Amino acid sequence: MSQIHTNAQDILDSKASDPNKLAWMQGFPPTKDKIISAIDGSFFQFPALRYSVCHMRQFMPTTVVKSHSGKGYKFKVRLDEDIDNVRFTPTNSSETMTWRESLDKNYTDGMLILHKGKIVYEYYFGALKPDGVHAAMSVSKTFTGTLGGLLVAEGVLDENKTAEYYIPELKGSAFANATIRQILDMTTGLKYSEDYSNPKAEIWAFTAAGNPFSKIENGPSNYYEYLATVQKEGVHGEVFGYKTINTDAMGWIVSRVTGKSIPQLLSERIWKPLGTHVDGYFQIDGAGIAFAGGGFSANMRDMAMFGEMVRNKGKFNKKQILPIALIEDIMKGGDKEKFSKSVYGSLKGWSYRNMWWHTHNEHGAFAARGVHGQTIYIDPTAEMVIVRFASHPEAKNAYIDPTSLPAYHAVAKYLLSK
Repeated sequence: MSQIHTNAQDILDSKASDPNKLAWMQGFPPTKDKIISAIDGSFFQFPALRYSVCHMRQFMPTTVVKSHSGKGYKFKVRLDEDIDNVRFTPTNSSETMTWRESLDKNYTDGMLILHKGKIVYEYYFGALKPDGVHAAMSVSKTFTGTLGGLLVAEGVLDENKTAEYYIPELKGSAFANATIRQILDMTTGLKYSEDYSNPKAEIWAFTAAGNPFSKIENGPSNYYEYLATVQKEGVHGEVFGYKTINTDAMGWIVSRVTGKSIPQLLSERIWKPLGTHVDGYFQIDGAGIAFAGGGFSANMRDMAMFGEMVRNKGKFNKKQILPIALIEDIMKGGDKEKFSKSVYGSLKGWSYRNMWWHTHNEHGAFAARGVHGQTIYIDPTAEMVIVRFASHPEAKNAYIDPTSLPAYHAVAKYLLSK
C-alpha cells in the first residue's frame, strides 16, 4: 500500500479532507474523479484514505469475524462534556492544546473513552458511523499476538520451541530457528525493511505476495509463501525490531496448531464471548489467508469491549474470557533494554510484549497501535480505555504521538481527579 508524501502546506486539514464533503464513490455511477481503487492504489492515498478506512471491503476481498449472534453487551453511557476542554502540552512544544483541538489535528475519525467501564466520551467524524467499522491497521497485530499468547498460556504452544517445529515449511528461512517468544515479542533478526519511501524495501515484495489482483512471475503467490523466503539478518533475541511479517508468521503458527484461521479463532475465543454487535472482517490474499499483521476492520464500541476486558485482566460481563496469567504477562511489558536498542528511541522507556506496546509510564499504560493513528490505549491506574480511529495523512505514529500520547495522559489524570 503506497503513500503519497506532500509538503505540509499542501495537505488538506481535517475539515477540508472530510470524505463526505469530497464525495468519494458517490453516485450511480460515481464520476471518474470520485472513483478510487485498489488496482492502482488510489484507495490508500490521502485524502481518499479517509473514505477507504471505513469501507475496506469495497476494495479488497475479506473474510468475516463473526460477532455475538444474540443480545450483545451494551455499555452504560455517562458523557462528560468537560473532557473536550482538558488541556495538555504537546511533546516538544511550549503551547497548550485542548483535547478537542487534538482530534482535528490528528484527523480523528472516531474516539471513545471508557472510565470504570462506562462511556464518558464518544465522537464520530467523516465516514465513520456508530454502527460502522474502521480499519485497525497494525492494531490487528495485537489481536494475533494475544491469540498467540493465549495458546502459550494454555500450553498449546511452547514459547521456547522454534517456528520450524510447528511449521516445517519455514525450514531454511530466517524464522526457522526463531522461538515463539522471539516472534511474539518481535526480537527476531530478519532481513526485512518496512521503509515505504524505499522502492527496494522488502515490504513491497511482501505486499505483492498478498495482492489478490496481481502476481509476480516466479515469486511468492501468498503471504505464507513469502514468509518461507525471508532471510536472516542479525541474531534472534537481542534487539526489538518492529516487523509486520512476525505477526503473519505467528498467524500461520496459530492457525496450524488450532486448525482455524485467525478470523475464526478471534471470533470464537474473543469476539463472540465479548458480546460484540457488529461483524468485523480481515483482508485476505489470493489464497484466502488473512492479513494478520494489519488487515482487521472493526466497530469502535466492539473494540472498546476488548480493551475493557483486557483492563479487567481478561474478565468482561461476568465472564473470564482470557486467562489472568496472560493479561498479567501483557501488563508487565517486555524487555526495555532490547527495545532501547531499536529505532524507536523517541519512545523512551517503552517495551513490547505479545504484540502490545508498553509505555512503562507512571500509570503503567499500554497500547495496541496502528499506522495513521489507530489505537487501543489502556491506563490501569485511571481505569481508562481509549479507542481511537483516524486517517492521518502520514502513516508513522511519530507524526501523531506528540499530540496524542500527552493528550491521553492528560485525560487519564483528569479522570483520576473525578
